[in-house]
Amino acid sequence: MSLPDLFVKTMHELLAAGATDVLEALETQPVVSLRLNPAKAESPSLKPALPDSPFDGAVPWASDGFYLKERAAFTFDPLFHAGCYYVQEASSMFLEQVVRGYVTGPVRALDLCAAPGGKSTLLRTALPEGSLLVSNELIAPRAQVLVENMVKWGHPGCVVTNNAPSAFAALPGFFDVVVADVPCSGEGMFRKDPVAVAEWSEANIETCWRRGRDIIAACWETLKPGGLLVYSTCTFNINEDEANVQWICEELGAEVLPVRVKPEWGITGNLAGGLFPVYRFLPGRTRGEGFFLAVLRKQGTPEEDVGRREAKRQNGRSSESRGACSRCRVATDEGKTKVRPAAKPMAVPQECREWLHDEMAPSRLPLPFQWQMDGGIVRAWPKALAGQIEQLSRSLRVLHAGVVVAELKGRDAVPAQSLAFSQALRREAFPEVPLTYAEALAYLRKESLQLSPEAPRGYVLLTFRGVPLGFAKNIGNRANNLYPAEWRIRRAYLPDNEVRVV
Repeated sequence: MSLPDLFVKTMHELLAAGATDVLEALETQPVVSLRLNPAKAESPSLKPALPDSPFDGAVPWASDGFYLKERAAFTFDPLFHAGCYYVQEASSMFLEQVVRGYVTGPVRALDLCAAPGGKSTLLRTALPEGSLLVSNELIAPRAQVLVENMVKWGHPGCVVTNNAPSAFAALPGFFDVVVADVPCSGEGMFRKDPVAVAEWSEANIETCWRRGRDIIAACWETLKPGGLLVYSTCTFNINEDEANVQWICEELGAEVLPVRVKPEWGITGNLAGGLFPVYRFLPGRTRGEGFFLAVLRKQGTPEEDVGRREAKRQNGRSSESRGACSRCRVATDEGKTKVRPAAKPMAVPQECREWLHDEMAPSRLPLPFQWQMDGGIVRAWPKALAGQIEQLSRSLRVLHAGVVVAELKGRDAVPAQSLAFSQALRREAFPEVPLTYAEALAYLRKESLQLSPEAPRGYVLLTFRGVPLGFAKNIGNRANNLYPAEWRIRRAYLPDNEVRVV
């Protein structure tokens, strides 16, 4: 990889003598890391000590983060598809420190540019129980990937939306926390993304720092006074990083907050000469890719916020998006799609109600559900969040909420894939059939199955190493594979041996 000459010059100006280590690190192989789903994956605290372990130490700022000795063939690990872990860049796991430091009770959180789902799955694990997490992505194909990853993570307190940031202005003061990992020039990902290197230019940097401001301005109204904004990028450029944080403070009225760090983590601070704290991860100094993060608190009181919005309405003004983002394709006339109002509620079959626990694994916290049946689809979400989810549905395009439990086909209730992955699944409601590694891959490729003669007839829950993979309908001579076609493994290559990561 050949780094652009102007980028190299800029890095020397930014880091002085320290630039050499960072630039040399960008010429090396990227670090591989993952984060376990504590609700599904057995804790590997002793595994790094095993001679044949794939782990190469813990990510120090992440409770469930681990480095790997080398990149594995994750596509062919059934536990990856089951949501037991998420392959995430180590530096971005630092978000956990923000949540642990500033969020002490249930909140409403928005991950604004969430696809493919790394920060959202981290948020869902780190947020206190009783919190609502909304994960948003504008670009439709990326939004579908986000749905898949959030469903696999398995927490019922999640909503996935497909909207422009400007759409969230229709929900003023709704969120306590907004995470905005804004599109950027991607300098911190150069050793992982050759396209970012090829597209790098001064013009692109200017476009990106302006987009970052546009996105924050477009969604600022949805953050309540006193709420937290987590602003992050994966680039080194000061204009996209410190300068935008300064702009948020001066133009929108925000206070920059500190995050507790340890010196041995090797995190770098403000490089623009400013006095406010920010957190930079530089390859060669920290074990991970380039990453920038700042935490800001919105000023004002709820009463002042309400009065300001009322004045705007009386003057005939409305919140506007101030631009567009090429990665998110933000536009002022988008994001207004509304979910069709639910039809008159129909009775949810009792058997479907018996498929969910009234408590959630692994904590076994009480979790009464609100049920809905619309168009033959049976859904459920935590009753405590029902009003919030209904409010979201009136203003946003909601792709997924809670747990999709089943689809009614005639008199038959077909259990949904979302149910198989849910932490609230009542496993004793279904006969379980364990699969071998080869059988699990065949299932994930959506191939035809033939279960053992001893397997019960009807709907069965298929598992691998004790973890649910999904459902099949066993009719005797064969079993109908119910794995979603759009999620199937498409690669033709098959490993000779079982791929085991955790």
